[in-house]
Amino acid sequence: MAIILVRAASPGLSAADSISHQGTLQCSTLLKTKRPAARRWMPCSLLGLHPWEAGRPSPAVYSSLAVNPAGEAVVSSEQKVYDVVLKQAALLKRQLRTPVLDARPQDMDMPRNGLKEAYDRCGEICEEYAKTFYLGTMLMTEERRRAIWAIYVWCRRTDELVDGPNANYITPTALDRWEKRLEDLFTGRPYDMLDAALSDTISRFPIDIQPFRDMIEGMRSDLRKTRYNNFDELYMYCYYVAGTVGLMSVPVMGIASESKATTESVYSAALALGIANQLTNILRDVGEDARRGRIYLPQDELAQAGLSDEDIFKGVVTNRWRNFMKRQIKRARMFFEEAERGVTELSQASRWPVWASLLLYRQILDEIEANDYNNFTKRAYVGKGKKLLALPVAYGKSLLLPCSLRNGQT
Repeated sequence: MAIILVRAASPGLSAADSISHQGTLQCSTLLKTKRPAARRWMPCSLLGLHPWEAGRPSPAVYSSLAVNPAGEAVVSSEQKVYDVVLKQAALLKRQLRTPVLDARPQDMDMPRNGLKEAYDRCGEICEEYAKTFYLGTMLMTEERRRAIWAIYVWCRRTDELVDGPNANYITPTALDRWEKRLEDLFTGRPYDMLDAALSDTISRFPIDIQPFRDMIEGMRSDLRKTRYNNFDELYMYCYYVAGTVGLMSVPVMGIASESKATTESVYSAALALGIANQLTNILRDVGEDARRGRIYLPQDELAQAGLSDEDIFKGVVTNRWRNFMKRQIKRARMFFEEAERGVTELSQASRWPVWASLLLYRQILDEIEANDYNNFTKRAYVGKGKKLLALPVAYGKSLLLPCSLRNGQT
């Protein structure tokens, strides 16, 4: 299924090196050098069944906006995103029945073994910044493993445009240029060797451009928006920056041949875990984001809890804050619970890295609680010992039958 590359704090590898201060494209230093691992991503993902399938109850509505102030019905962010899910599922089913058109990177002057070198570089970047996940990918087939590395690197470079060391120089025009570069990549005209790896991946798997465009839209949001009025707005942001990666990688990770899960449910579950991961990331980084002038928390829910932006900037843990955080953590866990069972629907070779990342990332919520909800000055993290313990647990879970078989679903 999918990897979800959840955005953490502090700068590291940068695709901003690919875009100059004036917004012109330049070769990225990612091609030849490694930069200090100051900024980290935690990749997670999942596939599977939505809990409201097969006669089960309908899902809870997480978005807090159903009507506008004038009392008029509006389409929620969840519905907008689910429309994208349905489109991706339909494209995958259609393209699996039809050979993928050959769009391999022909326009780039690649040296002998150039693609192998490009994929190897992507693997080095993944290993450096996502060691646990990288280890798990080694159990995948070579073609899938290399494709996941290529997707990872493109997502990382894209995120670094607005969060990397050159973020202050990135403009909407620069992001427009990055999107044009994406379009060229999808038509077999990569700009550099890392682009070439993704372009080759696209030629081998039925991957659609929409989630990639949506991730760039998330970067645009970071340039212009520092507050979110309600969870409906925050949900869309989480989709843009995390859920999109699940949709990108579903065609690569693969579904178990014996699975009874529908394609739509596979995409929906990948999305659910992406939302859970990003919410966890937001709750972990409240203090760090506040120091940058950003508050990724629903403003209406803060007000209902008797809190304001000023309370966030002061960074004092009060009972009001603890109660607010308990509700936010509960919501994140609801998304994890909605998504977790679908990991078993993956092809077996893809399950271990997904389970390892899922288990480790979900423990961050436990660490926030252990810190007495002080996410202003304390950073919740999972220690090395717990990480090591999670690996055999994840491997054991990867051997389970798909839930759709164990539950006798059709």
